[in-house]
This record gives sequence, structure tokens and C-alpha cells, in this order.
Amino acid sequence: MQLEFFDVPSPCIGVCQSDDKGQCLGCFRTRDERLNWLSSDSVQRQKIIKRCQQRKKRKNQPVKVKLAEVIVENKQASLLDAPSKPRIDNSSDFDFDDFEL
Repeated sequence: MQLEFFDVPSPCIGVCQSDDKGQCLGCFRTRDERLNWLSSDSVQRQKIIKRCQQRKKRKNQPVKVKLAEVIVENKQASLLDAPSKPRIDNSSDFDFDDFEL
């Protein structure tokens, strides 16, 4: 068991805004962790700080895209879709004025 001579300081850095999950954008504590910080003992505070460090690492990691989430632009047409009209390309570089059959 480690002797503790100093109280665990708050990880707050003064950026007090929450994201959509309720985590602080500055210290990465949840609402409950911020609310109960003063009533927590040193062991609980150290666990909260470790969780905050883990959240910060996860947030700073590059986003991995799952293959199922990728939207494919050139998808195959369904048999139930209305047929599309074929396009006729009228912009040809050929001159057929002198052509005879």
C-alpha cells in the first residue's frame, strides 16, 4: 500500500464544456465524475484520472472506418429500379460529311 501525503488535484484545466456523451472537453471527466469529485476519496480520484487519460488517448487516435459504413457511389442497379435511359454522345470528333455508302 502506498502512503499518500498529498491530495489528488482536480484534472480541470478550465475548459468546461461537454461533448454529446457528457464528457468534459478539457479534462474528459463525465458529469457524475465532475459532480462527485469533492466527495471522492484519493483512490477514487486516481481511478477517475486514469479513466480520463484513457478517454483522451481514444479521442486522439485516428478514426478507423468500418467497411460496412462506407457508402459506395457506384452501386449496382436493382431489378426493381426503373431502367435509366442510355445517353447518346453527340460530341464526336469525326467528320462524316464526305462519307458515302
